[in-house]
Amino acid sequence: MIGKKNVAFGFLFLVLTAVLGPYMVGKVLPDVDKARMEKQAPLDRLQQLKENSFEENLQKLPVEAVGQANTDGVLALNKAFNAQMDITFPRSVHAHGNLEAILNILAGLALCFIAVARLFKQVISWLFILGAVLHSGMLYMLLLGHDWAGKLLLLGPWTVLAALLLLGVATIMGFKGEVVKD
Repeated sequence: MIGKKNVAFGFLFLVLTAVLGPYMVGKVLPDVDKARMEKQAPLDRLQQLKENSFEENLQKLPVEAVGQANTDGVLALNKAFNAQMDITFPRSVHAHGNLEAILNILAGLALCFIAVARLFKQVISWLFILGAVLHSGMLYMLLLGHDWAGKLLLLGPWTVLAALLLLGVATIMGFKGEVVKD
């Protein structure tokens, strides 16, 4: 069964991608929550100043104090925004890894029902695995700080698309509806 390696790879890769979830929760989310909490005090002060016509203790605030309050608010918002952006990339890696793991499982199962030349099925099978490694695998490497992975990253999506196209062609050519012997 040529698709067996895709099913096995898919489940193992899914385990790997599942590890990123606790990493995000343990390492990245506390920074996001901390930044969100820290932004509240300067923003609350700005709101209170506005509601009080920029008076404090019944005296008009000097322009410098208003400017400082605005600066504190903007910097707090920027810190919260940057912390939120820091989690966007790991989420993307996690989502792509899960998707490509499931895609390999489904492709492996589909290959079990297709009767075409053995070499054609092998090419499709290996393209799915290679596509996952070159796409989400390289995203993981980038996440870990390996900049060289960016050079290989763009090959992954094209490899997955080629595998999908070839699997579609193979399905048209030889889908049997029952498990075939390779």
